[in-house]
Amino acid sequence: MSASRGQGEAQMLSQQLWELWLDAPDALAQEMLDEGMSQRSIYDFLGARETLTRLVDYCPDYAEGYNQRAFASYLAQDFEAALADLNVALEIMPNHIAALSGKGLTLLGLGRDEEAQEALRAAVKMNPWLQERALLTEPMGTDL
Repeated sequence: MSASRGQGEAQMLSQQLWELWLDAPDALAQEMLDEGMSQRSIYDFLGARETLTRLVDYCPDYAEGYNQRAFASYLAQDFEAALADLNVALEIMPNHIAALSGKGLTLLGLGRDEEAQEALRAAVKMNPWLQERALLTEPMGTDL
């Protein structure tokens, strides 16, 4: 995808990325992903993590399975588990901007502020319109 020229275009490109990320490898994987995300949306974080664990066991090369399990762990304030999953997601897909910004938020939750700033800066460098930009302790400057 090309660099965006404004916030509206960035939002459109971001939506397209989510459509790609949330398109699981097959119907069974899609069912597990959808179920896990649904469980998470009703605050059943344990159920979501169990379902998403089945997904990552079934599709170990699907980055979004790890990213979604990390999100459920983050919401349950299990930051160590979230960080482990985000690292796997980023190994599989290094430019997964949502996993990278999630890693920054998770590192903040762990009190690892300097590392968090690095992750957030990398994410904002990929998308200057990210809401997480507000969490940067120093402005990005004009190098975007």
